[in-house]
Amino acid sequence: MICPDLQQLLVCRDLLTDSLIQTLQSLQQSPESESLQSRLAAQLIEKAEQLGLSGNLLPAYLTYQLIWGDNTASRTLEQNGTYGPGLMAALASDMAVLLPWLRIDTRELTGRDFLSSYVPAVPIRSHERDDLMKALIQAESPGWAAQILLDHYKTHGSGSLARFTAFRLSSSGRLTGIRDFPVYDWDDLIAYQRQKEKLLANTQAFIAGHRANNVLLAGARGTGKSTAVKALVSRYRDSGLRLVQIARGQLPQLSAVMERLCASKNLKFILFFDDLSFDEGETEYKYLKSVIDGGVTPQPDNVLIYATSNRRHLLRESWQDRSDQIDDIYMQDSANESISLSDRFGLILHYTQPTQDEYLAMIGHELEKSGISLDKETLRILGVRWEHEHSGRNGRIAHQFVTWYLGQQGLKQAATRNA
Repeated sequence: MICPDLQQLLVCRDLLTDSLIQTLQSLQQSPESESLQSRLAAQLIEKAEQLGLSGNLLPAYLTYQLIWGDNTASRTLEQNGTYGPGLMAALASDMAVLLPWLRIDTRELTGRDFLSSYVPAVPIRSHERDDLMKALIQAESPGWAAQILLDHYKTHGSGSLARFTAFRLSSSGRLTGIRDFPVYDWDDLIAYQRQKEKLLANTQAFIAGHRANNVLLAGARGTGKSTAVKALVSRYRDSGLRLVQIARGQLPQLSAVMERLCASKNLKFILFFDDLSFDEGETEYKYLKSVIDGGVTPQPDNVLIYATSNRRHLLRESWQDRSDQIDDIYMQDSANESISLSDRFGLILHYTQPTQDEYLAMIGHELEKSGISLDKETLRILGVRWEHEHSGRNGRIAHQFVTWYLGQQGLKQAATRNA
């Protein structure tokens, strides 16, 4: 197959700086060079093992670069949230160049059959990459392929924002992708139905571009407040929702983070503060107060703040604040200050300790996911015994019981096999 010269690229010209693409260009000029064929094969193998790519390697790598690389189209959509007919026409010109490369059989270029059906040591499945590659290959025209790629950027973003679901803030203030962010199923969250419905509705409104509130999930420890937020992000990742976890000590950087996220207009972000509270004498909470309501820079429309806390008012109150020995004006000022932060959250969801039936339902659900079904009486006896041996009952304690029980069952099965 004779493919177009990659030097004709306009919008995706950043591809030409990649060393593998440079080898591909050299091979195009000297297609019979065994040395260049071997070099390209070696680079493809290295990338496949590094990135977990499988199948027909050259199209897989090109698609990877289009998804998570950097080009004029992805930058324009990130900054503006839209594109014009000029960019559309330019990208269509690029796709006329790239489509033959995306449809080529890698063995034709390298002479190595196994590079057309490669299996790395640790395959990393990406339905986004697979779906995009399939759609581009099947596109009936370069213009259609350009539309597919632009729609992808608009929905999923590009670069690290496309690759990762969640981020943490580095010491320098940069967003760092969390590689092993856990995937939680929303339907695995047992109990707290009213809280779940309100949290889900608020998040759906936010994703749809409607008005939505910042949320405070407050209440008993171990009740699944943080898990609920993470499950929402897993549920709506493909709708452009991302999570940015910020530690309490990073609050002074909050305004700068807001400005950075505001620039990514095609995505929605939840700024997540886990187990947030402030002790007497701490003043960092004022950064959060200012950002939510009252600061010079308004909170961007594509950013919400979700926080979890064991304290309803976030700020610790002392008995001195309630003492009869201080005047009423001081008492009122202290009380107002203690609730001023939590009042800035438009939606406050209260999580109490689950009932015993809810606690046992959590255990039963987790066990059934692992193929184990206990009768109600056995489940009650074991679950309540575990509760009494620990610090009460909640979702965390239920999960710890399931971990213990599955471990003991594994040991018994191993002993039986070795007997």
